[in-house]
Amino acid sequence: MADRAIGVWLSITALARSEGTAVSVRHAVTACGEAVGAGAGLSMSTGGGSHEPVFATDSRSDELEDLQATLGQGPSAEVIGGVGPVLEGELAGAGALARWPQFAPAAVARGVAAVFAVPVGVGAARLGALGLYRDWPGPLSQDQADALLLYADAVLMLALDERGGLAPGAADLLEAGFTERRAEIHQAVGMISVQLGVSLTDALVALRARAYAEGRTIAQVAADVIARRLSFTSPEFSLPGGEPILKEPAASSDDAPSPANDQTEDDEREEGA
Repeated sequence: MADRAIGVWLSITALARSEGTAVSVRHAVTACGEAVGAGAGLSMSTGGGSHEPVFATDSRSDELEDLQATLGQGPSAEVIGGVGPVLEGELAGAGALARWPQFAPAAVARGVAAVFAVPVGVGAARLGALGLYRDWPGPLSQDQADALLLYADAVLMLALDERGGLAPGAADLLEAGFTERRAEIHQAVGMISVQLGVSLTDALVALRARAYAEGRTIAQVAADVIARRLSFTSPEFSLPGGEPILKEPAASSDDAPSPANDQTEDDEREEGA
């Protein structure tokens, strides 16, 4: 394992040297994807099990990390939620489709056959998740699985400085791709909670459902809510699998036909016959 760790760090530093830049989190994620022959993505925890993507090696991996943040399901979402490493070599299999009924078909449709994700953190403290998206099915080899864990450790070490805070490079990465979006989503969830008269948790579910239904990211829908281009006050908005959150008001007693009126209408029909 010590030799593998040295190899992992050599691959990271070689990538940074080829660019003429200092070693950073981005280099660790990219080197990990290259080592396994897969697209790679890094998402960071926002607390409460939710997360936001901050870096991906390619557009497909970025899209899939974002989709997991929208749906709240998928390998990275599970890892950040507290599950151990997720190693799914048969994404089109019945088990994966049952486990992630929305994410798995979407990923398969994009040409992904296997997904893997490991925690970035120490013990139960999850800073984020490192995810891999591969074009062909099958498990990782033992060497690849070990390397994936070592790359996740490298991401953690590069993200934290000696004082336990974020290193300058990681702070810049988070500021660009994470902090602003997280603030917007939290603000939008608060607005939706007020509009629907539901808890913040249910408001987040409604926001995710709307994003998925429209084929957009949760951040895009949140931006529309904040700009007041979109409101969740319409009666048709509902939580998945449930009744509409807001229902049309019931007819008042004044509007409801009375038995006497019903009888009169019946008599008139009989006379006309």
